[in-house]
Amino acid sequence: MKKRLLSLLAVLALIFTLAMPAALAADEDTMLETVRVLGILSGDENGNLNLSASVTRAEFVKMMTAASTYKDSVGSSTASLFTDVKSGYWANGYIKLAVEQGWVTGYVDGSFRPDNTITLEEACTALLRLLGYDSGSLAGSFPDAQLSKSKSIGLLDDLNAVQGQALTRQDCVTLFYNLLTCQNSAGLVYGTTLGYTITNGEVDYSTLVTNDIKGPYVSTGSSISLPFGTDHITVYRNGSKSDLSTLKQYDVYYYNENLRTVWIYSDRVTGTLTAVSPSRTAPTSVTVAGTSYTIGTSTATYKLSSQGGFADGDTVTLLLGMNGEVVDVVTAAESSSIYYGVVITSEKSAATSSTTTSDTTSVQVVTTVACTDGVERTFYHDGSAQRTGRVVTVTVDQSGTTVKSLSEKALSGKVNASGTSFGDYSFADNVEILDVDDEGGYARIYPSRIAGVTLDKEDVRYYSLDENGDIDRLILNEVTGDTLDYVYVTSAASSSMDMNTSGTYRYLLDGQSQTLSGSTIYNISIGGAALLYEDGAVKNFQQLEDVTLTELSDLYAMAGNRKYALAEDVQVLLKDSSGNFYATTLSEINAGDYTLTGWYDDLGFAAGGRIRIIIAVAD
Repeated sequence: MKKRLLSLLAVLALIFTLAMPAALAADEDTMLETVRVLGILSGDENGNLNLSASVTRAEFVKMMTAASTYKDSVGSSTASLFTDVKSGYWANGYIKLAVEQGWVTGYVDGSFRPDNTITLEEACTALLRLLGYDSGSLAGSFPDAQLSKSKSIGLLDDLNAVQGQALTRQDCVTLFYNLLTCQNSAGLVYGTTLGYTITNGEVDYSTLVTNDIKGPYVSTGSSISLPFGTDHITVYRNGSKSDLSTLKQYDVYYYNENLRTVWIYSDRVTGTLTAVSPSRTAPTSVTVAGTSYTIGTSTATYKLSSQGGFADGDTVTLLLGMNGEVVDVVTAAESSSIYYGVVITSEKSAATSSTTTSDTTSVQVVTTVACTDGVERTFYHDGSAQRTGRVVTVTVDQSGTTVKSLSEKALSGKVNASGTSFGDYSFADNVEILDVDDEGGYARIYPSRIAGVTLDKEDVRYYSLDENGDIDRLILNEVTGDTLDYVYVTSAASSSMDMNTSGTYRYLLDGQSQTLSGSTIYNISIGGAALLYEDGAVKNFQQLEDVTLTELSDLYAMAGNRKYALAEDVQVLLKDSSGNFYATTLSEINAGDYTLTGWYDDLGFAAGGRIRIIIAVAD
């Protein structure tokens, strides 16, 4: 059965994307965010980018500095090179650098005129010098020679400005993005000389963001000090838009100064420390609560080494970073943790501890819980084993680990169309929702998954409210159908002779062939089906409904004039002329070149009705 986390965080792209002006096209979005993350363009004191504002000569040389190898080495300068640029002028250091490097010059009267707007031809002249093109590489006279060369190397691609026109900040976005992808005088792509990744003429944005992220850091309280202040910043908590008020002690955080963005992570693992590998001298991984984690910082390495204070058998809390690595380790006394979820497995286990004089055997319970945050955790504790599928709370503190069953709390009502409220309650910003079944199957879902759905009391097993009276945890009872295993039955053979019955069923699960044989005959035919379990073993098949699909997208399919939502983990199988099946992806098929059959779960789930399997046959 499924025990799968349906993650909202597909990739860095979703975590790092910021809200953009509606008027910008996708390519312009990429350009803007790239020059922002490099510090070439930044907002004002209110965070506004002012893209329509003109750019002065002083502002332009500051942008050039950020787009050069000198971006981290410019300081204040006491020397004044020009009559109108005093030693205390904010851009004096940038102007001095630009002049020394030969990018720009002043006027014959000894002035620089820093507050004059910069024209297209002036900007191109300066950037060509930055790229290493001297007068010998230009044909003609100013400004035609400069504009012609700029055009030939791609510096003016997608730029609307013309000769004599003062550049806007939006123009500079395009101009500096093009600068990174142009070839310099040595024939090298300029951005690569700065250490950036350029692929097919595009700057790898996610790599830029990752490279310029500072962290990880561990919060020591409910506030943090940032080098760029806390006004007009963007904050993400566990991948969702948030604010600094959600920061808690022992949260792990990162920041990007140029983007004025903070990423906060609250992922923690609390349990018994059972192993450190490969050795206590130089550990690289640690096993806690039955799962191994990579050690990601020198702090965590030291604490888990032979010189640190932790030993096998200690109850510890691992603080995890954005990639699931261990950032720090604290004791349960320092970080009390409470988890809510449903039991997947729970059984008693004998544990033996040895001393120099004797061996002592004790019995403890090992319980694995699917927690409401979608993480499967294993806990070692005293007491009784818990029934699979039971709703529990797990408290881990200095006194040990306690697992308690919870009385179920039902709730009914409608989830509004925007997925922000359920019945009389609003959802908390970071609400944790788990859909479960009695066999330990679970799926982490998000409010959008049940938007517009009416839930009865039997659909809700448990909920809790935060200090604001909003739902912060919600455990559902088979509402989505996402907890089941969906298979494609390729053959179903059965026989009944002399009071003996037998059946053999072959099916594909996630593209892998499996066989079920025994004395049970199932009422199933070739096609899509859901597997039903009892005590961990297959109890039955439930046939899915089939439809011929006429249109297909990443999220939906059409069957005539009826629209079907696709499951997030929809299985796509390509059937060849010999009847063999091959797992493929949505991007590899379409309704024009293939005959598509969709199998959907018309099984009575309140938020079901999703296409679970698609069979594609080439026309």
